Amino acid sequence: MFAKTGERKRAKGEGKKRGHPGDDGQGERKKRGGEEGGQSQGDGSRKRLDALSVGYFRRVGERLGEGFDENEEREMFVANVLTEVKGKAVVVAMDPTGSITLQRLLPLCSPEQVAGVLAELGDQAGSELKAVSCDKCGGHVVESAVRQMSRWSESSQKESPGATGDEKDSCDALEAQVLSLSQVVRDNMAEFIKHVHGSHVVRTLLHVLAGCLGPPRIESRPGAKEHNLVPQLIDFEIPTSFWYGLKSLTEALMDNVNLSVVDSVASAAFQTMLTVCHRNRPKLCKQLLRRTTEYLTSRSAAPGVSPLLVFLKDPASSRLVETIIQLSGKSLLRHLYKNHLKGQMVDLALHSIANFPIQRLTAASAKHKMFLTLFDELIQGIESILAAGHMGVIVQLAESCAESGEKQTDLMQCLLRAFHCAEPGMRHVSCLPLFMSLLTYEVYYHSDTAEGDTPTEVPLSSICYHGSRLVQALAKFKERSLLLSSLRTLTPADLLTLASDPSGSHVLQALTITSSDKGRGKILKRLEGQYAAMACSRLGSRVLEAIWNSASVSHRQGIAQELVLSESQLRSHQFARHVWAKFALSHFTHRRGHWQEIQAGESKKRKLFSDILA
Repeated sequence: MFAKTGERKRAKGEGKKRGHPGDDGQGERKKRGGEEGGQSQGDGSRKRLDALSVGYFRRVGERLGEGFDENEEREMFVANVLTEVKGKAVVVAMDPTGSITLQRLLPLCSPEQVAGVLAELGDQAGSELKAVSCDKCGGHVVESAVRQMSRWSESSQKESPGATGDEKDSCDALEAQVLSLSQVVRDNMAEFIKHVHGSHVVRTLLHVLAGCLGPPRIESRPGAKEHNLVPQLIDFEIPTSFWYGLKSLTEALMDNVNLSVVDSVASAAFQTMLTVCHRNRPKLCKQLLRRTTEYLTSRSAAPGVSPLLVFLKDPASSRLVETIIQLSGKSLLRHLYKNHLKGQMVDLALHSIANFPIQRLTAASAKHKMFLTLFDELIQGIESILAAGHMGVIVQLAESCAESGEKQTDLMQCLLRAFHCAEPGMRHVSCLPLFMSLLTYEVYYHSDTAEGDTPTEVPLSSICYHGSRLVQALAKFKERSLLLSSLRTLTPADLLTLASDPSGSHVLQALTITSSDKGRGKILKRLEGQYAAMACSRLGSRVLEAIWNSASVSHRQGIAQELVLSESQLRSHQFARHVWAKFALSHFTHRRGHWQEIQAGESKKRKLFSDILA
């Protein structure tokens, strides 16, 4: 009945790199016909490194990979390479081999040397620097050079009363070059933020001017897995001029706010602007959020329809709205919901794109009273949302209920009705496998029987990611008796299946460690006879370790007693041998009294820390 995924469905071709005027010179070459002859192939008249130079920079890259034993050797090597780069930095930066080598070289350069490279990449008018920044290879070099500004505080610490003027000038030179790049970007803002490569330079510049950096950007390879993790930002000290530089850059961006809602590449730059300002310039961020929201809500739309509803359904602007919701305070969230979204929540949750901003709004409202009204509206369409397969909305609703402590009973009862296990009451014990598989009672048990009939026993199967996420959220509720009762009805074989499943293992772990000692004991009783098999499972062994860490001494002793019976198997198994060592089972076998003393001491420490953190 319910779909098992809630992935965002973007418009066809959304993820592809867009072509922009002047990117490859195709239009200009068509006008000139065959005037360029053989040079009209590929990148036209762009200068390229000769084969000898390409070989040289490849060897430089290999040498950089080997590392240096002494600083003097490294400094001499860097100086020699920069001598070769001098006079042709643009060509080197825009060559694939030269670009990679420069990116690896720049972190080894002094701030003054980095400033020299940036100076060579630009000209007085800034057109050369713009061309390099918007190049697929050159853009990475510019980003790498700008990122070296994070060493400013480290270098400025050397500016003690006894320091030379050269050290101060070195830092000032790089600062001046970064501000010069910022000026070029401001003068050509529309072209930069719409360009697939140039926009990354803008985003890196925003990070540096705000004084925070994430990991460097890398080119994704075809077929490689993409991990959509939020990058961890690291703050660093910045010169005073960057405070004013960031303000000027954000003003230039706001002058082009119209692009943020029509171009996905430009939208990403605005999201970065809001994110970095929220982190290090909260007052400025508050102003930018207000101004961006005013723009989005002031566009013309159909009579009686908020323009924000249109933007929520658009692939480019919806991500910007998500960021605004995540970073907004209580008053702005209340304004957005009351004046633009109230009464539309279910329709938006059913939309293939708009359901994602609704998830962000549900998460952001959990700490405020408006969540109660929002919940009452969304709960009316929960079955339709489930049928549409937008499980992210349901999972977030459950997580917000757990966080706020409100509406938990209402959501549980609604879910029981949606999965057809609310009536008769005997069906309640079937809720856990139904939630984890996102299947209704009739579908899961292949039943068409009248109400009240006992279902045939079905082996646990079809555990899915969003079902696991839903149960993990429900496990944080104050009242978990239905889930725990359902868990205790599973056979030992089903519990082993649950522990060994990529999604199900998280469910078993969450329900076990959040139970009371008495409830945990009942679960462990059902698991008896399965501990050795769990220890030999890649995922089951992790669940077993989590259970062990939360178990009482008596429960640990029971687990250990069963595991030592399979000593030879556990000691030789790639996963189980770690369990054997962590549980100190050799000690348990030969010096049980001492083992019990150690476990009792650990239990007391754990209880003491839990009381302090409570």
